[in-house]
Amino acid sequence: MMKDDCIFCKLANGVIPTNSIYEDEDFNVILDLAPATKGHALILPKAHADNLYQLPDETAAKAFVLAKKLVTSMTEKLSCDGFNVVQNNGSVAGQTVFHFHMHLIPRYEDDNQRIAWRPMEVSAEALAEIKNTLAE
Repeated sequence: MMKDDCIFCKLANGVIPTNSIYEDEDFNVILDLAPATKGHALILPKAHADNLYQLPDETAAKAFVLAKKLVTSMTEKLSCDGFNVVQNNGSVAGQTVFHFHMHLIPRYEDDNQRIAWRPMEVSAEALAEIKNTLAE
C-alpha cells in the first residue's frame, strides 16, 4: 500500500516521473538523481515499508533476487569492475528516506568512492559475550 506523504512511494508507483530501468508488479528500479557512480540505481518496492524491519519476508526475498539479477546485467552492460549493494536502516545507519530501498552502486577502478568503516579492536572475551547474547 502506498503512503501518501512518501516521496519514494510516489516514485515507485509512477506518480512522479523517473528514469526507470526495470519495473514489475512489486518494484520499480530507478536511476538515483544524486548518483555515487555511473549507473547508481535504487530498488524501490511499490508497497510502503519504512525499513527492512517492516518489510514483509516475501518482499525482502524478492528484493535480493532482483538485486542479483540487476547487478549481473548492469555489470555486463556498464563494464563496471565491481558492485556495492547497500541498504540502510535508521538515521544513525545513514537512512535519509524512510521507505525501504536498496542502492545498487556500480564500482569502477579509480572512481574515488569509499564505503568503509574503521575496524574496532575487540577482545576474544567480548566476542564470546556477543556470540552468546546473539545465539540465545
